[in-house]
Amino acid sequence: MGTIQNNLQDTNAAHLIHLRDAYLDLLEQSLTGMLYEDPPMYPLSDGHYNPSWRATGADWPKNALTMIGQERMQNLRFLASEVLRKQIPGDFIETGVWRGGACIYLRGILKAYDCHDRTVWVADSFAGLPQPDAVKYPVDHGNNLYQVSQLAVSIDEVQKNFVRYGLLDQQVRFLHGWFHETLPTAPIQALAILRLDGDLYESTFEALNALYHKVSPGGYVVVDDSNLFGCVQAINDFRAQHAIQAPIIPIGAIGVYWEVPMTPHNEQTSSVSPDVIAMMNTLFQHARNGTLSEEIFVSTRKLFLDAGNQGLADELANLWHASKK
Repeated sequence: MGTIQNNLQDTNAAHLIHLRDAYLDLLEQSLTGMLYEDPPMYPLSDGHYNPSWRATGADWPKNALTMIGQERMQNLRFLASEVLRKQIPGDFIETGVWRGGACIYLRGILKAYDCHDRTVWVADSFAGLPQPDAVKYPVDHGNNLYQVSQLAVSIDEVQKNFVRYGLLDQQVRFLHGWFHETLPTAPIQALAILRLDGDLYESTFEALNALYHKVSPGGYVVVDDSNLFGCVQAINDFRAQHAIQAPIIPIGAIGVYWEVPMTPHNEQTSSVSPDVIAMMNTLFQHARNGTLSEEIFVSTRKLFLDAGNQGLADELANLWHASKK
């Protein structure tokens, strides 16, 4: 009798996991516009839907609620599931949300995992990007993204987008205003995921400066626009100032993330040299491109596991297996 009950429990658990994954797959396809082949904005492109561009987030959707693309959405899902699996304490936040798609996805992930003790923080000016402060942040001089009207989405519209998916509730909180005004005093106790999508040096650095110390060890920092010079410089400057040497892992050609080490922020290890970090970044890029041999994949994954870094091992495996499909 006990064997039958165990088998039934295993069957029910597998069925629930299947339903959860099916829901999140559908949610991802809908939010990116891949479900209905949402065309990109014209004249920012030729106006024709291209699944490869949408997968990598290389276009701006006309109607879909996120422009980060399938790759970065799947990375967000992987990191969120890792946080929940490892029980890393803290909320989720995105700084710079556009139409809210990534935050809606995060709230959907919490719902799918029946998680009720975390909040998704939605931080944005809801009025587009700030005009560059060239005196304080000279790297942003000449950046005219503040003039792009398509990037200004009102808080009312974003909240309505949450409602459309049945995901606006007490586990979603909004931080409305410029980052230097809202983030330093935000009533956030701890973060498990800090996702930055501010496009500018100013927006990226200010978000890191206000929130990085709240990211729990084992949590993740994600930077969406690592192809933009200002963002790259902000990452480099902040990491240098705080002696952060955690490996930076690429998400396709645009985004990056790193795992906050399982040591206090003021005790960052300096044992990882820049050459090793560069080598690891190259390794992950080869895994994504399908140019990493099986022998190197197996041996490297074993090294990660032996070092106790399950997150890096799993991410390498995900990239490598995806490249073989």
